[in-house]
Amino acid sequence: MPHAISVTSRRRRRTALVAGVAALSLGLGLSGCAKYDAQSPHDARENAYKAAAKAAEAGGTDGKAAALPAGAVDCRKAKCIALTFDAGPSNNTPALLKVLDEKKVRVTFFLLGHNHVDKYPELVKQMGQNGNVLGNHTWTHRRLTDLKPAEIRTELNHLDDEVEKLTGKRPTLMRPPQGRTDEKVSKVCKELGIAQVLWSDTASDYATTDSALIKKRILKDASRDGIILLHDLYKGTVPAVPGIIDALRAQGYTFVTVPELLAPATPEPGKVYRP
Repeated sequence: MPHAISVTSRRRRRTALVAGVAALSLGLGLSGCAKYDAQSPHDARENAYKAAAKAAEAGGTDGKAAALPAGAVDCRKAKCIALTFDAGPSNNTPALLKVLDEKKVRVTFFLLGHNHVDKYPELVKQMGQNGNVLGNHTWTHRRLTDLKPAEIRTELNHLDDEVEKLTGKRPTLMRPPQGRTDEKVSKVCKELGIAQVLWSDTASDYATTDSALIKKRILKDASRDGIILLHDLYKGTVPAVPGIIDALRAQGYTFVTVPELLAPATPEPGKVYRP
């Protein structure tokens, strides 16, 4: 009997160790082993309201800064979630835009430059319509934490310059490739007026064409104030989107863009936002 207890104990410790290593790997995979300060959408909103209330109490006029933009959803009241797509446009984007239009959903696109923005300029213009928000996913998808500051600036400015030429609006949101950022990247982003946006929910759709599996993975980790990461360039993703939207709406979720999720806070350059 003592031997059986010892074996069970060892198994439990081994299971706990494996779970701990898996959790650590997940965290390191997102951050790239780097240090950075992140703020949740909930905290960004609450801080904006508190700052406005404090200013109003002091007799200032900044209390109006807490007002939501016209037509924006109040995510203190609504069960909000943000749907985002990286590395577009692609040949699957027209089908995605059709789904979003039919479902009346606004999303945030983090655009990739080489072989995407430069290949589908007309799609970029369409993606920025109907309330969608265009963000930056760099020009060539290089890992920013491996680059020198000047190279980071080039990756970000090249994309922003091209999108501004096409749409008249310069992106102020950025998603670092592989979610890897650090203090160096944040400093450059602050200089360029760009805020960083990570995520809380992804389906690893780059590794499967199974639309049902993609939907299942997204629904499993969906949460209030969450940010969903998908890629429309992969074959199984767009067919999964209608079911994802319908299922989350049935659970009471309201779809918003990333700026809406943070409102009335304004995305702060250099800051990292992560649920």
